[in-house]
Amino acid sequence: MIVLTTESLEPQRAVDAVMTDSDGAYVQFVGVVRDHARGRSVTGLEYQVYAPMAIAQMQKLVAEVKARWGLACAILHRYGFIPVGEVAVVVCVASSHRAEAFEACRWAIDTLKHDVPIWKKEFCPDGTFWIEGEEAIGAA
Repeated sequence: MIVLTTESLEPQRAVDAVMTDSDGAYVQFVGVVRDHARGRSVTGLEYQVYAPMAIAQMQKLVAEVKARWGLACAILHRYGFIPVGEVAVVVCVASSHRAEAFEACRWAIDTLKHDVPIWKKEFCPDGTFWIEGEEAIGAA
């Protein structure tokens, strides 16, 4: 399952998309907009996206999780303005056992943040700031 939307995200949708009766675990990363970053107050984030390429790369990530670990994976990402406290990204992986679910989920979110053309701008009381490179990868 791949979702790229301006609408609010429901993390349970990702769980429902990947879980089967043979799974004994799911690991889910839910990224929520926080009220601070790099020593500044944050009032919200704006994600901009090149949708055709982002969707294609997200599909590749889901396929890679299936190829490497044999696991189902769902990725949901919101774009546009997102206020503090709301969900920006969800990655969910289901498995018979926890170890490979943790490993695959971590790989998927890290690779998503590094490879997929989604750009983040922070809104702060003292202005707006584009977040780039390693700074963006380390931030949720």
